[in-house]
Amino acid sequence: MAKYIYEHSNWSDFSWQDKAINVVFGQVRHLQGKIIGQMNALGFSAKEEATLSTLTLDVVKSSEIEGELLNYDQVRSSIARRLGINTAGLVPSSRHIEGVVEMMLDATQRYPLPLTETRLFGWHAALFPTGYSGPYAIEVGRYRTREIQVVSGAMGKEKVHYEAVKPELVKTEMDKFLDWFNHENDIDPVLKAAIAHFWFIIIHPFDDGNGRIGRAITDLLLARAEGSGERFYSMSSQILAERKRYYEVLQKVQHSTGDITEWIDWFLHCLKNALLATENTTQKIVHKAEFWKLHEHTAINERQRLMLNKLFDGFEGKLQTSKWAKITKTSTDTALRDIKDLVEKGILEQTPGGGRNANYELVDFKID
Repeated sequence: MAKYIYEHSNWSDFSWQDKAINVVFGQVRHLQGKIIGQMNALGFSAKEEATLSTLTLDVVKSSEIEGELLNYDQVRSSIARRLGINTAGLVPSSRHIEGVVEMMLDATQRYPLPLTETRLFGWHAALFPTGYSGPYAIEVGRYRTREIQVVSGAMGKEKVHYEAVKPELVKTEMDKFLDWFNHENDIDPVLKAAIAHFWFIIIHPFDDGNGRIGRAITDLLLARAEGSGERFYSMSSQILAERKRYYEVLQKVQHSTGDITEWIDWFLHCLKNALLATENTTQKIVHKAEFWKLHEHTAINERQRLMLNKLFDGFEGKLQTSKWAKITKTSTDTALRDIKDLVEKGILEQTPGGGRNANYELVDFKID
């Protein structure tokens, strides 16, 4: 079997072919600048809203890559509380969600701080507050002392995709990684994000949670690349969408002799796609911000505010009185009163052909 990259001496002196990545690298940097420009033109509350949505998506999707589904509203509420963003309808969140959010916010909001062993151990402990991953006890808040294999397939027919660095070498390898991370300043932070992600995943220093911590490290460096903790695009969402290729490229490049061009090329294309996907979301956020600006003096109660925000954020299915009552935890009479009030104010309208169960939608509005 081909050697793993870390079995070569000086394996982390990575090389890549600039010519192969220059075009996509330029496109990524251009898109980053463009999106930041668009966001800065929006004003404070819209930027806050965009950051809240992006960070929520990042946390939810990063966990989903590992097959874990987190409650979107709980994650959003946890982030809003920690960032001091006042949003209607905050819900309490579980200890586990609080931990995942803590790690992500530490990475993105405190991006200028050095990445240390203590900080990484803190992230790991926040990810596994009970000391368990599912039903299994794991080593928490320290480097692993066990050998680790990434496998798939049924019991007895497992396929080994990867054997990580030997446990006794983890600390030495991580010390080298952290030294590079905190001192190598000649590399553009976007390229550094690509290299750091790969390097960290190859070492696989923890018993579990390496993927999520690797993606948090990526987000930290992307925040550094932009000099801002405001996040407007989600790399984890895009990795989830391209998950199959993500694993294929990792698997291929883990056997290289040090040239990681193919990995960097994939990473930059994935980042470019994440930035392009954001351009659509930006339009939605602008639309929502314009609506609230238009109605800053309109009397709107908390229930109405909650439901209107849900409609702007992409409401599933049709809006009916019963759904309104259920989501806002009120009677159908109150729900109907709330809806009729918004219809009178020209904010909602009844869709044609509703029959007994009337459906409602937002009225199109134009800013003069």
